[in-house]
Amino acid sequence: MRLGVLDVGSNTIHLQIMDAHPGARPTPTTNLKVELRLTEYLDKKGAITPEGSELLFQSIEDAIAHGKEFKTEEILAFATSALREAKNGKEIIDEINHRFEIDLQILTGVEEARITFLAVRRWLGWSSGKLLVLDIGGGSLEMATGNDESPESALSLPLGAARLTRDFLSENPITAKNLNVLQAHVKTILSSKIPKGLMAHDANHFVATSKTFRTLARLGNHWYGDKPQYLEANALVGIIPRLMDMTTEERASLPGVSSTRAQQIVAGAVVAKTVMEILEITELEICPWALREGVILKWLDWNER
Repeated sequence: MRLGVLDVGSNTIHLQIMDAHPGARPTPTTNLKVELRLTEYLDKKGAITPEGSELLFQSIEDAIAHGKEFKTEEILAFATSALREAKNGKEIIDEINHRFEIDLQILTGVEEARITFLAVRRWLGWSSGKLLVLDIGGGSLEMATGNDESPESALSLPLGAARLTRDFLSENPITAKNLNVLQAHVKTILSSKIPKGLMAHDANHFVATSKTFRTLARLGNHWYGDKPQYLEANALVGIIPRLMDMTTEERASLPGVSSTRAQQIVAGAVVAKTVMEILEITELEICPWALREGVILKWLDWNER
């Protein structure tokens, strides 16, 4: 059957359409992505502004029209940290569900981590052993570890690349002082919030998903290495100062770096480097499956019962 996954994230509204059935690998057919940084449309009270809401409604209308054009049978819609944390997030979701007759659900950060973990496990298989999975989104960092399809421990922290850029690195170019403040903030949060189950993860396979990690791996390969499917901790030591010395426009000219990602990639690199140091990870394998694929897999599992 043809399913659509509508991901209302902090950076983009992304519809991924896949052909899928139980027991088979979901096959992408088409997608529609609209760059809409919802966190830039927050008022002083933390609510999404009327302008931001209208842009969001238009993006979802376009996504649903795209799904109908490609004869999508069902759209599985979810929202992550931007709408989850907005003061008027519930009202906006209610309006979306009423206006477009869909069932947009808010995922908690831990649900994001657990569903992403399922996708990684299915992609890599049982032979990959005990996994530790990391995912840097626009609003949050997710991590999970375990031997099975459900992680033993999962965590979400407010260390997303868009959030940290807005709060610490809004200037262009970035100053060393602000970078140092950001690094200290990230280290403090990670050191105090990662539970013992994740600190003593005992994993033998370390994996990263989603766009920030893929972009960092591509930059590391471009400048230093020959392993495009991996991100090495040593590469981040060089990546961060090189990115910091560039303007946003210069970063956008790098391979694999979009204009949106160019603004956020320094913050993302700081999070990646710090979490790898704290968890003593020297190398991360980049997995092409992440949250959207996990949503499809979980839905198929549920409907097979």
